[in-house]
Amino acid sequence: MPSLDRRRFLRDAAASTALVTAGGLASTSFGAPAQAAPAAAAMPASATRRPAPVSFRWWGTAGWRVDIGARTVLVDPFLSRIDTGLFKAAFKETTPLEVNTAVVDSYVDRAETVLVTHTHWDHFMDVPYIAGRTGARVFGTLTAYHLGLAYGVPSGQLSAVKGGEVMDFGDYTVEVVASLHSRNVSYSVAFPGVRVNPPAKPETIADLPEGDTLNYVLRVAGGPTVFFMGASDFVARNLAGIAPDVAMVALNSSTVTADYVARLMAALDHPKVVVPVHFDNFETELRNPLTVAPSDRTRLDQLIAAVRESSPRSRVLVPEYGTAYHF
Repeated sequence: MPSLDRRRFLRDAAASTALVTAGGLASTSFGAPAQAAPAAAAMPASATRRPAPVSFRWWGTAGWRVDIGARTVLVDPFLSRIDTGLFKAAFKETTPLEVNTAVVDSYVDRAETVLVTHTHWDHFMDVPYIAGRTGARVFGTLTAYHLGLAYGVPSGQLSAVKGGEVMDFGDYTVEVVASLHSRNVSYSVAFPGVRVNPPAKPETIADLPEGDTLNYVLRVAGGPTVFFMGASDFVARNLAGIAPDVAMVALNSSTVTADYVARLMAALDHPKVVVPVHFDNFETELRNPLTVAPSDRTRLDQLIAAVRESSPRSRVLVPEYGTAYHF
């Protein structure tokens, strides 16, 4: 049996013992427990212990809260959801960056690790405030590092990564995967550019460039392997051998990336569960039923159909805000 098929067989056999649930264990609010808990110290991965309970909550856009026992990992947490006019055909590049601290505080009671895929406002804007409030360590590109410094985040809380790193946190590991940002119909990236030195403190959304893009692979001890995307492009060669159980897949913003879904499913070895993200109107309040622009609804339907065609063994789960999923 070829090695890839063997790995997929073992992975699917293990995954088939658990169901993705969204009912009885759903959170009664989109936030976490009211009492903040200190971040747990990392333990050696080899330590003998019972696997911690794990839940995944979608916070809209590409944002996730992952609770692994008493430990919390955030991915691209964007909760302020400011109005830039993007979904009204009146986009303003000069829109001020205004963190809605009351909203963020209602969701974020704790975090020890924040994973940033790229530094556009709808992925990074709330991160410096969250880092200051929780003391979390922020992982991201060199641009994320320098932008963090510009916001006053201590350098000791900022970790620049490039791709290829596999970091051990005891109850979980995080692998960083170098990736690409999606392109619009003009084959361009919005707000391109990197920051090789700390700039002035950003004031508008245009002050937060893409800054290169990363994917992350979260492997929970005794639990699932989960792949996180923040933008809808990728380097297929960089995904070889990951074979996640669950893939959080960004909705493609255009069709200029050739065979996006089919190539991605093949590169990820056809995940057991595929979860579309970044399909919602992220400038509206974070509540269900969520708002989806008509054009994005069409693209979401097309993405689901493409997954089912190119990876029929995969199950598609369209998430709701704040629901606790257990993979």
